[in-house]
Amino acid sequence: MNQPITNPRPTIAHDLDRQLTAYDYVLPPEAIAQNPVEPRDQSRLFWVKSNTAAEHRIFRDLVDLLQPGDLLVLNDTRVIPARLYGAKPSGAQVEVLLLEQCGVRQWLALVKPGKRLKPGATIVFTPAMSLNQKADRANHTTPNHATPDQSHDLPPLTATVIDSDPETGGRLLEFDYPASASFFDLLDRYGEIPFPPYVTESEAPPDRYQTIYAQRDGSAAAPTAGLHFTEELFTRLEAKGIDRAHVTLHVGVGTFRPVEVEDITTHAMHGEWIEVTAATVDKIVATKARGGRVIAVGTTTVRSLESVAVSGTLTPYTGKTELFIYPGYHWQVVDGLITNFHLPKSSLMMLVSAAIGRERLLALYREALAEHYRFFSFGDAMFIDPAVLRS
Repeated sequence: MNQPITNPRPTIAHDLDRQLTAYDYVLPPEAIAQNPVEPRDQSRLFWVKSNTAAEHRIFRDLVDLLQPGDLLVLNDTRVIPARLYGAKPSGAQVEVLLLEQCGVRQWLALVKPGKRLKPGATIVFTPAMSLNQKADRANHTTPNHATPDQSHDLPPLTATVIDSDPETGGRLLEFDYPASASFFDLLDRYGEIPFPPYVTESEAPPDRYQTIYAQRDGSAAAPTAGLHFTEELFTRLEAKGIDRAHVTLHVGVGTFRPVEVEDITTHAMHGEWIEVTAATVDKIVATKARGGRVIAVGTTTVRSLESVAVSGTLTPYTGKTELFIYPGYHWQVVDGLITNFHLPKSSLMMLVSAAIGRERLLALYREALAEHYRFFSFGDAMFIDPAVLRS
């Protein structure tokens, strides 16, 4: 395991770019998407085509906006059923959200109620309810018929709190389960896919919060820019001569933790696990050598790629990144970016501002709201053309 990657702090040219409140905007609640568009590639796409021009398109139009020889780089992490429900021996109910694996049986997690879960406390988990039961619970109704109880054949799953984590407010949990059992198999039975907290009225099935190319278990949240791709769109892109490569960044607290300091340059990113393989590095090098462009799908892909070039040379890497990108950052790998619309005052907004400028981004967000774009995880997308990022 390599040392975590941090960044030399970018030099901010304008004082406002340093201030947290300068990344705020008014978002009407109705603009927050509760359900995804079907099919996936029918979501809207705000194409930022130059420093002065932008155009409203559909995501499937991406095939017309990219060029033969371009390389799409995607984050192949898979969202795990990271939300678990259980109880203390006293009967007090507990909710757990897994954030990051820290050892063979150890996980960093957010817990409710946290104040009552001190080191030494134990949690006994109960299997996740069926989809019908979940719907009944959400609608506050009683099932018309009983759902068969299949929990009797499940190995038990418990956890002990072994430490607290002041940085996240979470707890370090050590899980106990039979040696013959697979933890991720148990999660499939005990846990549920955690939709974001602002998605409160969704009818989407759990697998809709996964990209169609998700492969590697480990995320507490989806890399949402990738949710717009379909197999049909990939086929059309491939036919045009647009290649693909993958990185892995397991999305955790580093991505969605709020920035809470007014001077954003003092914000510290929580480390997240990434892997950029030699095969992906080779594809990037080859793409740039023939004049192609590297298009990152999502901010997590941006952080992965830029992390492995911090020293000036693109190299394979497996480990953690604490890279924080904000205005003033000097781009090294990424030429273009596909991304969703992000929460006010988030580190993700700051990353996109580093690509196109904070004032321009806020102006584009205002236009997107006026045009009734849908925001956040299940919402629409933005494509920042290389003509903008590399200008």
